Amino acid sequence: MAEFTMELNDEQKEVRDWLHGFAADVIRPAAAEWDEREETPWPVIQEAAKVGIYSLDFYAQQYFDPTGLGIPMAMEELFWGDAGIALSIVGTGLAAVGVLANGTEEQIGTWIPQMYGDANDVKVAAFCSSEPDAGSDVASMRTRAVYDQAKDEWVLNGTKTWATNGGIANVHVVVAVVDPELGSKGHASFIIPPGTPGLSQGQKFKKHGIRASHTAEVVLEDVRVPGSCLLGGKEKLDERFARARERAKAGGERVKNAAMATFEASRPAVGAMAVGTARAAYEVALDYAKTREQFGRPIIDNQGVAFQLADMRTQIDAARLLVWRASWMAVNGKPFTAAEGSMSKLFASETAKKVTAQAVQILGGNGYTREYPVERMHRDSAIYTIFEGTSEIQRLVIARTLSGMPIR
Repeated sequence: MAEFTMELNDEQKEVRDWLHGFAADVIRPAAAEWDEREETPWPVIQEAAKVGIYSLDFYAQQYFDPTGLGIPMAMEELFWGDAGIALSIVGTGLAAVGVLANGTEEQIGTWIPQMYGDANDVKVAAFCSSEPDAGSDVASMRTRAVYDQAKDEWVLNGTKTWATNGGIANVHVVVAVVDPELGSKGHASFIIPPGTPGLSQGQKFKKHGIRASHTAEVVLEDVRVPGSCLLGGKEKLDERFARARERAKAGGERVKNAAMATFEASRPAVGAMAVGTARAAYEVALDYAKTREQFGRPIIDNQGVAFQLADMRTQIDAARLLVWRASWMAVNGKPFTAAEGSMSKLFASETAKKVTAQAVQILGGNGYTREYPVERMHRDSAIYTIFEGTSEIQRLVIARTLSGMPIR
């Protein structure tokens, strides 16, 4: 087990500086254009693939970093560049985590490479969990998966929403209800291979922020996939369901479903994304405050501005420490006994919204225009308190974990 440290080693610093250079030289110059176009920035993703950032190898190296700091460090630097483009680059990672968290070794080796493609032909993947009537309320999920034993196939029907890369993905990972009587414990995850009949893109959403990231509905109409596309396999699923039924009868401990296992693993990473956006806005505000003059002196000479910047930096550093702690715990098998993963996501998300709003205020009228990036950063920051579990859901998870009570 790696010791927890707040100091990056030399290799990590080298990777951080490399990512920062890519974010500064490639992502930032393209940010405003793709925000306006509201389209997937395929040329930027391809550039990331060419240098090795958008690849299974890079993601795996960071994911398996024994210190746990590889993923949060990478997320912070890329999202410092631009949240929308960065999400297009890392969005495939959520589907990959879904396979890593629930799949067999064979499934991991088969499907994750197909999620990324290669530098000459980049692909993306989508993780599909939310539904029009079941976002945070996963127990209300309606998408069904029925096993056709005669053909050893699963048949899926339903509609997913808010899916990053939904409909344009090469590989979709879909969470569906297999046993409705078990509620949220009766869910399972399925791989939908490329070109599978019955899967189509529904509505593409025009969003307030992260506009360079494709978000859409995914419609499943009698989608048939081989039995091997059930993540983890049917034997493991049957065993899990049997345990869930026994525990339900005995009123025992809760069993996590497939979607929750994925979100729990990814929450600190989302916190790191929020830290990157917050840090970017803070740096713009700091530079502006040191050069913008009013009444014959830089506005940072005023305590009203200087104290805001002091608070912004303090909150950013505190958020990063929570993210790093949770990331280290996750990699080293430390249980989140106080919901540390949710803590990191909650605090970092709220920090990003607050810091970007303060940055707009410090820039005044300029901050409200698209001539300065803090306007876009403020719009982008709103998503962190919503996706992969709203701030309200994070507080609920934390409160339930601390109290042991079924707080509603």
